[in-house]
Amino acid sequence: MAGEISANKSRPFTVFVEGNIGSGKTTFLNYFANADVHLLSEPVEMWRNVEGHNLLGLMYDDPARWGLTFQTYAQLTMVDLHTRASPHPVKMMERSIYSARYCFVENLAKEGLMPASEYVVLDEWFKWITSHLDIGGDLIVYLRAHPEVVFERMRVRARKEESHVTLQYLKKLHDLHEDWLINETKFSCPAP
Repeated sequence: MAGEISANKSRPFTVFVEGNIGSGKTTFLNYFANADVHLLSEPVEMWRNVEGHNLLGLMYDDPARWGLTFQTYAQLTMVDLHTRASPHPVKMMERSIYSARYCFVENLAKEGLMPASEYVVLDEWFKWITSHLDIGGDLIVYLRAHPEVVFERMRVRARKEESHVTLQYLKKLHDLHEDWLINETKFSCPAP
């Protein structure tokens, strides 16, 4: 059946669920928990504990110092999710390596929090990964939400690492998601 659904026979039909912090990606994925779908959540717990180091917290506390370290590890964990074998004909992923690159890394660079040399290194890795590994998607579901809404949701869920995330930061991420997925001004979509 997977061959019937997916245009690519070597992997299942793959859906990327994209959106800003607090846009409802996890809630959306949970809706499919009992379906014949392989759900892959964003590996936040892995980012919070890399042999005792909370890279997510470090990145939010000092993005200029920890942005490259965090994004390198995020890229590695996303490649793991992209290439993980699926027992089901459909795989749904909370975020993708594409949003990591086109939204989060791009924001660090635009804000002057990542030196050009580090940006180029991450971009070269991204280009190599996307040209050598089958990590494509078949569909993107963009959970579009106003920054003010996601800011309130983020505040209510009270994730410790996000305590200093500002509305302005969420607006910038929103604009980058819009530029990538709606306007396609700088980057093209890897799936319809």
